Amino acid sequence: MKIKTAEFVISNSEVARCPNSSLPEYAFIGRSNVGKSSLINMITSRKSLAKTSGRPGKTQLINHFLINGDWHLVDLPGYGYARVSKSIKKTFQKFITAYFEQREQMICAFVLIDSRHEPQPIDMEFMQYLGEHGIPFCIIFTKADKLKPNALDRNVENYKAKMLETWTEMPEYFVTSSENGLGQEEVLNYIDNINTQFLRN
Repeated sequence: MKIKTAEFVISNSEVARCPNSSLPEYAFIGRSNVGKSSLINMITSRKSLAKTSGRPGKTQLINHFLINGDWHLVDLPGYGYARVSKSIKKTFQKFITAYFEQREQMICAFVLIDSRHEPQPIDMEFMQYLGEHGIPFCIIFTKADKLKPNALDRNVENYKAKMLETWTEMPEYFVTSSENGLGQEEVLNYIDNINTQFLRN
């Protein structure tokens, strides 16, 4: 898939105010500072579609972007940022879960995982929540350029082993780098294949 157009549509904290559209949606979410904005910009080949910041927790709303006029990329707030107050965390949690449980247009969630770290309980718990609610998701390992190939492969294998302790199979996953474009084609082709099936139905 080639990204021809990518435009901001709306930001809000209420699922009811999300675009009144039947277009398929793909949500991107992960712990704060996982490199979500940079990844979105890399995937869409836009330098500043999603706002990047040195301050984790910058995304605090549900952000919809229309891609190629035929699907929505949804940028969701990060979770697990210690410096965000408990009340704000609670608000985030409320509209994030509302989005996943109410938004029928949401076809797949991409859960971003920092490839440099061991499996984090908060990520495992979030994916468990998605599984328990029957919400389709994939994993995107970010910041692959920060590791040597052997270390990267080892970390991914460790993550797979951890997942298989509680899951019958490893979800679809992608290894990416916002710095060198690694994984862009694979993620976009995955979305394109789902969109093709979506249109057939």
